[in-house]
Amino acid sequence: MRATLTALMPDDNKATETTVHGIAALQGIAYGQVFVYIQSDVAVPSYQVEPEKFVDEVARFDQALLVTRQQIAKIQDEVKKNLGADEALIFDAHLLVLEDQALIGETIRSLETTRRNIETCFNEVSSRYIQAFSEIDDEYLRERAGDIRDVAQRVLQNLLGQAENSLSRLADKRIVVANDISPSDSASIDRSAALAIVTDSGSKTSHAVIVARSMKVPAVVGVRDLTKRIKNGDWVIVDGYDGVVILNPSESTLFRYGKIREEKESFESRLIQANHEPAITRDGVAVTLMANIERVDEVHTAKEYRAEGVGLYRTEYLFLSSSRVPSEQEQFVAYKTVAEGMAPQPVIIRTLDLGGDKPMAGNPDLFPKENNPFMGFRAIRFCLENRDIFKDQLRAILMASAYGKVRLMFPMISGHEELARANAVLDECKAELRERGQHFDESMAVGAMIEIPSAAATIDLLAPGTGFFSIGTNDLIQYTLAIDRVNERIAHLYEPTHPAILRTLKHILDEAHKHHIPVSVCGEMAGDPIFAPLLLGLGADSLSMSPTWIPSVKYLVRAMTMADAKALAAEALTMSSPKEIYAKCDAFYRSRMGPE
Repeated sequence: MRATLTALMPDDNKATETTVHGIAALQGIAYGQVFVYIQSDVAVPSYQVEPEKFVDEVARFDQALLVTRQQIAKIQDEVKKNLGADEALIFDAHLLVLEDQALIGETIRSLETTRRNIETCFNEVSSRYIQAFSEIDDEYLRERAGDIRDVAQRVLQNLLGQAENSLSRLADKRIVVANDISPSDSASIDRSAALAIVTDSGSKTSHAVIVARSMKVPAVVGVRDLTKRIKNGDWVIVDGYDGVVILNPSESTLFRYGKIREEKESFESRLIQANHEPAITRDGVAVTLMANIERVDEVHTAKEYRAEGVGLYRTEYLFLSSSRVPSEQEQFVAYKTVAEGMAPQPVIIRTLDLGGDKPMAGNPDLFPKENNPFMGFRAIRFCLENRDIFKDQLRAILMASAYGKVRLMFPMISGHEELARANAVLDECKAELRERGQHFDESMAVGAMIEIPSAAATIDLLAPGTGFFSIGTNDLIQYTLAIDRVNERIAHLYEPTHPAILRTLKHILDEAHKHHIPVSVCGEMAGDPIFAPLLLGLGADSLSMSPTWIPSVKYLVRAMTMADAKALAAEALTMSSPKEIYAKCDAFYRSRMGPE
C-alpha cells in the first residue's frame, strides 16, 4: 500500500507539510496534484431603462430563462446517462427555480418600479431568496440556496451573453479544490479525472458531495480559504474520513496514510457485510433501524442501506422547493410514492415543521418576522393557525395510507391541548374523506414528536392521544439546555451527554412504556454509533437516522449485547460530567467496533 501513495511523490517536494481541517463529507483517501477552480460571481451592470423599453427587457428575460432551461435540461440528460437517474434528480430543483412565479413576478415588478435593467432586478431579487435559504438551520434545506445561486448565475450569464463556467479544463487525474462547486459545474467533471473534491464552503449535503458519491471519490468541504493557500500542481492528501487535507505530505505521512487506507477499506468491507445481516444483538435482541428522508427520491437510498422503514419523512422540502403551497393532490402523489416505494415497511410522515429557521421565501406573509423564531410561530402552531394548509396535508397523508403502511406524526407538540386540537382537525379530515368516498387506513397510527421539555414532562397526559412517540434530540437538547446550536459562541455547550438530557430521555421512555407506547429516536444522536448503545440501553424501541449511518450502527448492534447497553446507560445516569459520560460511551463503542 505504501507504493500506491509514494510512487507519485515528486523528488523535489521540499515544501513544508501543512494540515488543514474541514468537514468529512465522503469517506476515502486520495493523493495527487491539485486543480484549483474558482467560481466567481457574474459582474452585473446597472443602468436606467426607459418605460417604452420595458417590453424588450421582459422579452430578454424570458429568452434567458428559456435558454437556461434548455442548458439545464441538457446537463440533466447527460448526468442521467453518465451517472444515473438518481443523480439527475438534482436538477429538478433547478428547473423548479426557473418556473418560480414569485421569483419571476418580483423581478418584473422591480423593473417596473425601479426602472433599472432586468439583470440588476433579477440579481437583487434572487439574492434575497439566496439569503433566506442560507439562514436555514436544516443542512439539507440550506443547500437549496446553492440551487438558486447556480440557476441565477446561469440566467445572468445568458442575459449578458457570457460563456458559462465549467470544469471542462480539468485534464489528467487531479484533486479538485474549489471555493464552491455548483451542481452544473460538478456534473461536468470528468469522472475518470477527479480523484477527490475539496471545497472552501458547503456541507455534507451539498450537491458536490452528491456527485462525488456517485463518482465514488472522497470529499472534504468547509475547508475555509484553502483556494487562497494552494495552487495548481500542489500535491495533497485528502482524508475523507476525518475531514483533513494535508498539503505537501512527507514520505512518512504518505506511508502512514497508506496503512490507514488499507485498514479503512478492510473495515468498510466488514460494515457492508454486516449490513446484509439482521440488526440483532449478541444476546438475541432485535433492533429496528429506520431512515430519515426529505425527498421522494431518497427512498432508493433508504432501501439501498436496508432501512426497516422510514422513521421520519420531513415534508418541508415539498413546500420549500416551490414558490407556492403545494396542493392536496401534489402532496398525495409524493406521499403515495414514498409509501409504495417502502412497502411493506412503515413510513412515518411528519406534518409541516415550517417556521423558525425554515421560512417559505416565496410566501413571506405566512411567516411574519420574529425576534426569536425558534420559540415562535412554527410547526404545529403554524398548522393550527392555517387550517386550510394543514387540512390539505392531512387529507393527502390519509389518502396515501391506502397504498402502504403510513403513520402520521405531529411535530413540536407542547402539551395535551395542542395534541387534542391537532387530532380534532385530523378527525375532520377523515370525515371529509369518508364523505367523498375516498379510501384510507382507518387504523392509521398517529404519533407525536417529543422535542419540547413541556411535552417530555407530560408524557402521561399525551399518551391517551397518541399511538407512538418519536424523540427529536436536536431540538430537545437545544431547548432543555437553552443552547442555540448554530450560535458559534455557545455551540460548545450543546452536549448530548449532559445529565439533564439523559434523565429527560429516561423519563420519556419510562413514562411512555408505562402506557405501552413505543418510542423511536430520530435526531442526530440516533445515527451516531457512539450514542446509539446509550439510547438503546435507556429503552429506545427503534432508531431512525440518515441512511448512510445504518451500516455503522448495525455493525455495533451486532457486536454488543443489550445487557451491556443497559449497564452503560445505568452507569451514565449516575455520572455528573458530560465529558466523562461521552468518554464512557466512546470507550464502549471502540471496544466493540474493533480496529478501523
